[in-house]
Amino acid sequence: MQRAAVFDVDGTLVDTNHLHVTTWWEAFRQAGHQVPMHAVHRAVGLASGDLVARLLGEGRDKDQDAELSAAHKALYGQYFDRLPALPGAGELLRRLAGDGWQVVLATSAGGAELGALRRAIDADDAIAATASADDVDAGKPAPEPVEHALELAGVPAERAVFVGDTVWDMRAGSRAGVRCVGVLCGGLPRADLVDAGAEAVYADPADLLASLGGSPLA
Repeated sequence: MQRAAVFDVDGTLVDTNHLHVTTWWEAFRQAGHQVPMHAVHRAVGLASGDLVARLLGEGRDKDQDAELSAAHKALYGQYFDRLPALPGAGELLRRLAGDGWQVVLATSAGGAELGALRRAIDADDAIAATASADDVDAGKPAPEPVEHALELAGVPAERAVFVGDTVWDMRAGSRAGVRCVGVLCGGLPRADLVDAGAEAVYADPADLLASLGGSPLA
């Protein structure tokens, strides 16, 4: 029977979370908002509109949302040619594909950003499909990105595992009915990931690869 290994990308396979923190902070600063970096870090992983709403609240000038998102995209885009994959990311995906898993990415990134992330991972031969922000109406922590990934893989939730680095990932995977694995390389504490639904937590893709035999991806 086919199985699906679904992966978040930012902070899980590519070391980008702190780049997102810095560029969102600068986008807010340019628009006259003083948002603490630790608050931005906690919101990374949400779709851009949800991130702005979480950090500025419902009383904000919503006409500014698109400008903030565009500013972040422009600032972050400066790094597209040098995004660093996390240790073991490509090797993990190729190992799982070789073991018969359908490897699917589920990410809030799309377009040129997603292309830059895939180039950083450098494992396109192992990736069966990608569920991007362009494909769903609601981003994480809604289950739609994970559910769409399962549809692309043709695999039911009970034969899938979702790997991510944020509480939004763990909640999305749990709501989609899949087993969830957390990684610490996105910068969030182990306890937060466990509380949000992680069945197991590893340091990074290399640690998960080294521990594969005893993991939910065994």
